[in-house]
Amino acid sequence: SEQDRDSAEIDVFTGDLTKPEDVRRVFDKYGKGGIWGVIHVAAYKAVGESSEIPLTYYANNVSATVLLAQTMSAYECTKMVYSSSATVYGTPPIIPIPESTPLKADSVYGRTKVMSETILQDLCHSEPERWRTISLRYFNPAGAHPSGRIGEDPKGRPGNLLPLLSQMAIGRVKDSELKVFSNDYPTHDGTCVRDYLHVMDLAAGHLLALDALENTNHVAFANLPDRAKYKAYNLGRGKGQSVFDIVNAMKKATGKDFKTRVIGRRLGDVPDLTADPALAEKELGFHASQDLETMCRDLWNWQTKNPEGY
Repeated sequence: SEQDRDSAEIDVFTGDLTKPEDVRRVFDKYGKGGIWGVIHVAAYKAVGESSEIPLTYYANNVSATVLLAQTMSAYECTKMVYSSSATVYGTPPIIPIPESTPLKADSVYGRTKVMSETILQDLCHSEPERWRTISLRYFNPAGAHPSGRIGEDPKGRPGNLLPLLSQMAIGRVKDSELKVFSNDYPTHDGTCVRDYLHVMDLAAGHLLALDALENTNHVAFANLPDRAKYKAYNLGRGKGQSVFDIVNAMKKATGKDFKTRVIGRRLGDVPDLTADPALAEKELGFHASQDLETMCRDLWNWQTKNPEGY
């Protein structure tokens, strides 16, 4: 609401997580023990691009995570919610995908997430009385805040399907057609299938993870094979939608027609990434309640109110 917006007081720091001085500057303001926990979402995330500039991705996604964890430890801040990804599973042997699926990423981006998860898990193993971490394996966040005030405004050309379609519909991206990366995958229409969840449901999942970190006796940390307080959860709806499903949903939301042209496969893409969210539902109380129609409607509401972004 307007009242909430006007009354909120948030300290904002602009910095680079790969630069130690920038990270320390934030923690210095509050001192040792002054920051209770961290939600770590900063990363590069384009699958195709990651294969072209792998060192940039490893430096930004993995090295920065190590630096952040080192700084957190020095300032007695040892609780983290980590933004991971469904790409850690690579081409999974079963659909929907449970958290027990072996991690075998097919892309550089996915491997940066596997490495970061491994590092954080090792950290929790090394100091089980200090560290608690929950990794949230996002599937495909979409949509915007229903007010239309907060939305996704990627720099340059959008790398994800929904914001690309939204910018095409508003005229910000001038493409006359959408290039579809192959239609010969083993899915219901041959295009890649992904599990889309509303960004508001995703945000709620983070709050639930913070609640779990606050309580050492939380069910999230019960029945673990050892004393390390580390757990990973899928955040998704458990319902997969193809590229053409998304195109049709955005046609309905925007009233615009999208011409498509099928081209070759993109390096790093896998046929189907659909979550099994049962564990998060059972242990965190997570439930992704908003459907694809709502995601597209909220995204288009944001885009029409912000045709050129922020």
